Amino acid sequence: RRGYSGAAAEFLHRSVVPTMHYQKSLPRLPVPKLEDTIRRYLNAQKPLLSDDQFRKTEELAHHFEKGIGRELHEQLVAQDNQNKHTSYITGPWFDMYLKAREPVVLNFNAFMSFNPDPKPEYNDQLIRATNMTVSAIRFMKTFRAGYLEPEVFHLNPEKSDTQLFKNIIRFVPSSVSWFGAYMVNAYPLDMSQYFRLFNSTRLPKLNRDELYTDEKAKHLLVLRNGNFYVFDVIDRDGNMLKPSEIQAHLKYVLSDNSPAPAFPLGYLSSENRDTWALLRKQLLENGNEEALQKVDSAVFCLSLDDFLVKDFVHLSHTMLHGDGANRWYDKSFNLIITKDGTAGVNFEHSWGDGVAVLRFQNEVFKDSTKTPAISPQSQPASVDSSRAVQKLDFKLNDALKSGITKAKQKFDATVESLSLNLIQFQEGGKDLLKQKKVSPDAVAQLAFQMAFLRQYNQTVATYESCSTAAFKHGRTETIRPASVHTKKCSEAFVRGLSKHSTEELQKLIEECSKYHGRLTKEAAMGQGFDRHLFGLRHVASSKGIALPEFYQDQAYAQLNHNIISTSTLVSPAVQLGGFGPVVADGFGVGYQVHDDWIGCNVSSYPTRNGKEFLQCIYKSLEDIFNVLKGKKIGS
Repeated sequence: RRGYSGAAAEFLHRSVVPTMHYQKSLPRLPVPKLEDTIRRYLNAQKPLLSDDQFRKTEELAHHFEKGIGRELHEQLVAQDNQNKHTSYITGPWFDMYLKAREPVVLNFNAFMSFNPDPKPEYNDQLIRATNMTVSAIRFMKTFRAGYLEPEVFHLNPEKSDTQLFKNIIRFVPSSVSWFGAYMVNAYPLDMSQYFRLFNSTRLPKLNRDELYTDEKAKHLLVLRNGNFYVFDVIDRDGNMLKPSEIQAHLKYVLSDNSPAPAFPLGYLSSENRDTWALLRKQLLENGNEEALQKVDSAVFCLSLDDFLVKDFVHLSHTMLHGDGANRWYDKSFNLIITKDGTAGVNFEHSWGDGVAVLRFQNEVFKDSTKTPAISPQSQPASVDSSRAVQKLDFKLNDALKSGITKAKQKFDATVESLSLNLIQFQEGGKDLLKQKKVSPDAVAQLAFQMAFLRQYNQTVATYESCSTAAFKHGRTETIRPASVHTKKCSEAFVRGLSKHSTEELQKLIEECSKYHGRLTKEAAMGQGFDRHLFGLRHVASSKGIALPEFYQDQAYAQLNHNIISTSTLVSPAVQLGGFGPVVADGFGVGYQVHDDWIGCNVSSYPTRNGKEFLQCIYKSLEDIFNVLKGKKIGS
């Protein structure tokens, strides 16, 4: 085991290739051709509209393409050429998130929960909180020192993920290093978001929030029972506190029997952003500037919950929203650890996407389980924690107290109306699907389309998020999984089984898989249509141009009212992930296709029945797998 002596203990690893080695030479996110965007847009509209509606939308789209759309496109391209240091989506995307006035919790924040530590005795709350905190700080220090391995997507790891390649590429200048990686089929990914993981928070402001980062701050924020505590985890030389001291301070917080505050401040971060901005101003004016500064600048927020996790549904509720008092939803992330050592991350979404958070979770999981800083036998250091740990005290007047009470009422009502449901489909996964030469992701998405058709008898706007981190300052692009192919296939399975042979059904699945594969590849290469149309609309509004008719089309609004919003990830560190529905009558679907099973986590509000939707997804997966195995299925 690693003894905590000297510098090795401060870092996760020391990459021979500097962390930001590829950043300068990353390719730029392409602005798609307008005609490609219009064609892709119409393909996505086709399954959602009647013939008459489609003709009208097609006419508006071609009119846009020849007229105002062309002008906006030229302006977007000209702007993009003047801003070569970034991507055309960066500004508009930050605006979209930061100008949104809805509460961040349930509307934007997502969660990913960690797998338990494989060694059961390490899942004790204090031990896991200490080990994960130490690993998180080591991640931060490794990243800031430039020692964190660059994030690279390897298409041919035998060639590119090798010591030899790393030893060569480190000497290739940053301005061309990307090409060196590209030659061996490796794609370095943008890492510009990573710095916002730490010491960062989203500050509520009227009309548009601000992202704030203070890398000089050395303290951790710990929440327990709705109380706020801070203590330094970095000393004045920039070294990390000894793990035994971090353990002592956390033990002190866990044994503090201060009552829960009558007016827990955490609820304010769950409010409408304008309401919260005004209340924050009052907090500052009421003598809380120093305390708030501590909250905003803390390395991160560690939330220690005083209960055991009952099951996966309870776990999802805990990580997605919790009780509102023991979270600070504006921090770039909350690391949440419950009484039984169940851990997860709830992250604010404006500063970054799942890719950066997932890398952080993977490294923290690996480090804290393979080389834990403390063991169940470790004794906390004999330090005076009562001096080192400061409990923050907030001065509240009547207006602030009533603001907190209202925030709590709203929060409780919203959470009360949210349903979360899960399934684990155990009859197969990635292995079998690859053997049958169909895309696992395409099959999962097809099952969602089939399920919705079975339950509600229609095809609706569907969103799947795809990272564009292969480009400088790339964010995400949308894959539109609802297509004429999935509609045809779903109708065959749900309504027309008697009319189709097993071979015909297999063919329909293969067509869906091929088309979905193409959409995915296009999106990852920045060749979707959603971000482009979003960028054009942003140009129009920033230049004070009246909103083109194209954007006023009912069909455009309907396509962007994503009833089925989906996102997927699979990682050895993550047990499950999820997020709230993006519209009131929608489903939020977090899913994972593992080697031999498929997991699915669905959120919904009362207008939709998530439990029934999951039953329909299960039935659809069963049918698809049986057909792929050559079995005849009954309706």
